[in-house]
Amino acid sequence: MAKIKGRVVVDVERCKGCGVCISACPCNVLAFSSNVNGKGYRYVTMAQADACTGCASCGIICPDSCIVVYRQKFE
Repeated sequence: MAKIKGRVVVDVERCKGCGVCISACPCNVLAFSSNVNGKGYRYVTMAQADACTGCASCGIICPDSCIVVYRQKFE
């Protein structure tokens, strides 16, 4: 059976750090970065990349549409 892994790409400059995507992630993959973007907001990053299943809950709920989720199948 193939295993599916996900990868979350955040547009750092568009992220306002609302944290809605962190709450929506069922696998606790996302967290706030210790860095800030050009607007002074702490943006979201993948804290536990290996746990991502690619469900795209974070991308769907993001109010600014700054998250893209990729899924890759491994044999």
